[in-house]
Amino acid sequence: MALSWIPNAISLMRIALVAPVLWFMVQGEFGWALLLFWIAGFSDGLDGYLANRFDWQSRLGALLDPVADKLLVNGMFITLAVIGLIPDWLAIVVILRDVVIVSGAIAYHTLIEPVDGEPTSISKLNTTFQLLFLLFVLSRAAFDWPQEITITVLGAATLVTVVISGLDYVLRWSSRARRRAEV
Repeated sequence: MALSWIPNAISLMRIALVAPVLWFMVQGEFGWALLLFWIAGFSDGLDGYLANRFDWQSRLGALLDPVADKLLVNGMFITLAVIGLIPDWLAIVVILRDVVIVSGAIAYHTLIEPVDGEPTSISKLNTTFQLLFLLFVLSRAAFDWPQEITITVLGAATLVTVVISGLDYVLRWSSRARRRAEV
């Protein structure tokens, strides 16, 4: 029996977790939101491990995994801003970066050639800061831990890496497009 569908099922489960996480946040049930956020994070690692370990990668999985991640992270940034736990401008910058990257990828794919998703080192660092920031904001709301300074420092690190990684993507893909146009 082929089990290659398991990573895709896990990604779909992560997508299904988005609404309950956001609902718990809006209801002020931050402990439950934090638990589901942990489950989503663990399942993200698990589906990636299974896909790579057993060569269960698929085109569908390559689409579902980042969609699940973006829905959860962007949904959390928007919700946290709406309920007043983070500044609106931080949520806007995070989401604007993703809009620029996705729009650029669609334009490149449409006008030049197919895009292979290849996160850069600064993008991976940005993802780490975003996830830690969200984790600690939820943890502070649920358990009054960690101290506010930790949230401030992680928010600043998130902002800096969002801007740098966004610019990095724009410059890399613009340069790649120019080189392809010269050929």
